[in-house]
Amino acid sequence: MRPLKPLALALFMTALSAVAGSAEPSLVIVEQHGCVYCERWNAEIAPAYPKTAEGKFAPLVRADLREGPPDGVTYTRRVVFTPTFVLIENGQEQARIEGYPGEDFFWPLLTQMLTENTEFAPGAASDAIGK
Repeated sequence: MRPLKPLALALFMTALSAVAGSAEPSLVIVEQHGCVYCERWNAEIAPAYPKTAEGKFAPLVRADLREGPPDGVTYTRRVVFTPTFVLIENGQEQARIEGYPGEDFFWPLLTQMLTENTEFAPGAASDAIGK
């Protein structure tokens, strides 16, 4: 059983550093317990998100409002509202969406944020299931 512990720790640390310090973009959702709009986003968007071009380009990372940013991530300013969606690249905030305006507005706002701040190129692939 002992050999598995170092291996498990190594895998965890690799996964953590891959998300937090990666040059690849990620989308941090800052949530808090009892947030009705967080719950709506989780019901309406979260199941489809990883299947979309946006979700594949900027994988989702979850963070609790009261715990601050994930390790290796720096926000440009304090997060006050939940949910807040923070686009991260190289561990630094590039842009954010504050609040959840509903499914019909979230996707265009996310696509615009990705297009304006990264190399994301929307196309036919962004018309994924659930959108």
